[in-house]
Amino acid sequence: MKGSALSFSGSASTNQKKHGGWKAISYILGNETFERLATFGLLANFMVYLMKEFHMDQVSASNILNIWSGVTNFAPLVGAFISDAYAGRFRTIAVASVASLLGLVTITLTAWIPHLHPPACKPEQQLHGRCTGPNSAQLGVLITGLGLLSVGTGGIRPCSIPFGIDQFDPTTEEGLKGINSFFNWYYTTFTLIVLLTLTLVVYIQDSVSWVLGFGIPSLLMATSIVLFFMGTRIYVHVKPQGSIFSSIVQVFVAAYKKRQLKLPAKGNEIGVFYDPPLKEKSLSKLPLTNHFRFLNKAALIMENDIKSDGSPNKWRLCSIQEVEEVKCLIRIIPIWASGIISFTSMAQQGTITLSQALKMDRHLGPKFQIPAASTGVISMITIGIFLPIYDRIIVPVLRKFTKREGGITFLQRIGIGILFSILAMIVAGVMEKKRRTLAILHPGVKPISVFWLAPQLILMGFCEAFNVIGQIEFFNKEVPEHMRSLGNALIFCSLAGSSYLSSIVVNVVHHVTGGHGRPDWLTSDINAGRLDYFYYVLAGMGTFNFLYFLYVAYHYRYKDSGQIEDKSETDDVELSSMKP
Repeated sequence: MKGSALSFSGSASTNQKKHGGWKAISYILGNETFERLATFGLLANFMVYLMKEFHMDQVSASNILNIWSGVTNFAPLVGAFISDAYAGRFRTIAVASVASLLGLVTITLTAWIPHLHPPACKPEQQLHGRCTGPNSAQLGVLITGLGLLSVGTGGIRPCSIPFGIDQFDPTTEEGLKGINSFFNWYYTTFTLIVLLTLTLVVYIQDSVSWVLGFGIPSLLMATSIVLFFMGTRIYVHVKPQGSIFSSIVQVFVAAYKKRQLKLPAKGNEIGVFYDPPLKEKSLSKLPLTNHFRFLNKAALIMENDIKSDGSPNKWRLCSIQEVEEVKCLIRIIPIWASGIISFTSMAQQGTITLSQALKMDRHLGPKFQIPAASTGVISMITIGIFLPIYDRIIVPVLRKFTKREGGITFLQRIGIGILFSILAMIVAGVMEKKRRTLAILHPGVKPISVFWLAPQLILMGFCEAFNVIGQIEFFNKEVPEHMRSLGNALIFCSLAGSSYLSSIVVNVVHHVTGGHGRPDWLTSDINAGRLDYFYYVLAGMGTFNFLYFLYVAYHYRYKDSGQIEDKSETDDVELSSMKP
């Protein structure tokens, strides 16, 4: 079994002194808190920065953010591979943190040094699109900074949670309680950080200075690195023991080499398949199943498959456990794919929705004006209020009817989140039509309050509370224990896919709509465009995605569904089963 052996027991502990625990977690959470505060603080308002300071139009700025977001969310897959196979989590996080700091400093320099951004532009010129845009050198520096941030994110995101879990011994009751508490503290600090960045940091960027607004995150990132290295001697360091990607490929290669062989009849499997005892850190043994049965051939024992020392030829013989782990990954791929379109709706909060906010009345009283990027706080407040109610009131009520510990299944929770994303896009279209109508009737003024965006943002908050958290729980449950870093990386890959899909949809709509003297739906002057139609397109895509999700969820089967079984059995169908 590929993976990492914790240093709490076994041979891995012989060369290390046992530390970890909450003393180590304090440094890890400190590093995480400042790192996320720095990253979110930089990027929460970045769309406005590109439009106001780099004089980009809405489509160009949206494309840069979507493409960068896609690269950033695919990067954890690479980071997980490097960490598990070569560097280990500590070194990966350390190098990635330095890369993030360099990226933040580079972005700060684009705001500080005049030669690294276009010349200032008057509001009248900006309104009519007559400002000088960035040259190739300025764009190069900007993209370099974003690239360094992607490198940093690729190393930090897949390793931060597993590195925290490494500090506890999962074989003890105290260790299990520590892991649960770590998750609670992790997500609590995450919510507080987002609220802080969407208010204080965004306000500094919008109303005081971009240099100061970017400089503060850079300073916080430097602080996070100092905190991280302060705990070096007390961390539990997990040694890299090979990438899980190798074992995945080996299963397919071994199955292909034995494609001509026939599998034994049902009831005659004992002694035919390679099923060695699990290594001590494997927490659960997966039974042999008939799902994707052709892969079972990889575990058939043939002549010369086992070496003289008793070890298998990994490219010809894999264990039942390794075969079933690959099946787990194959089963979750259809569910994973459904997240791409649903996350596309969420991606609009940082781009198109922000463009709406810039055209609306954002004043609170005669003097204070809410930064456009701070409207996202509404979604976070919704999540913060709803989750305790859901956990303490709704789940216990549902548990009485469903007899499930979580009230509803993970897939049901994801499905509800997808429904909320569709509703959010429909409501967004209705609200945009109202905003546009009033703006045309009252030219030169902002006749509608930014709080008219609240309904769609509240719905997106419900979407995140159900869909995103549901996916996190689903992947952590359904991915084998030692593959959970990969499971977490898959969530970010969904976000990456949604960013690229969003960029494609934006560009298609931009080039296909309009013509014959009419502006396209996503023209720079949104009062002349039709953002409402764009939202309806996303709602339509979401509806088809929901139907697809219902189909794949109905046919999904748990990884721990029991011994060899026929496909006709329906005990484990996720949406129709009442099994806890």
